[in-house]
Amino acid sequence: MQASKRAAKAYEAATSQRSWREQEADIFRRTSGVLREAVQASRLQKVRALADNRRLWMAVTDLVLDTNNKLPEPLRAGIASLGRSVQREMDLPSPNFEFLATVNDHLAAGLATTPTAPPTGLG
Repeated sequence: MQASKRAAKAYEAATSQRSWREQEADIFRRTSGVLREAVQASRLQKVRALADNRRLWMAVTDLVLDTNNKLPEPLRAGIASLGRSVQREMDLPSPNFEFLATVNDHLAAGLATTPTAPPTGLG
């Protein structure tokens, strides 16, 4: 079996044991790490880190603005507002990478906690 197929099977097995919330939290944590590493990296790595973070937040914002999203309206509005703030920060000539990473860390922490209601998560 090819290495890429083995890796895909291993990933599939690993993710099947984790909830969607845990997987979403992991995406935010990974993006935070990339942002923090980019501070001391080349211009190209900074641009890539911001592009990854932008794609993440565009997806999150689209998901919470979807009328079929089951999250409570106040939570959806709050996440959308946060997403707009993140986008504005990334549009600055010198975005604050630590701020962006910290926002992602907070979202990851929120996703990693056990919900008090039935899961309706971002995804």
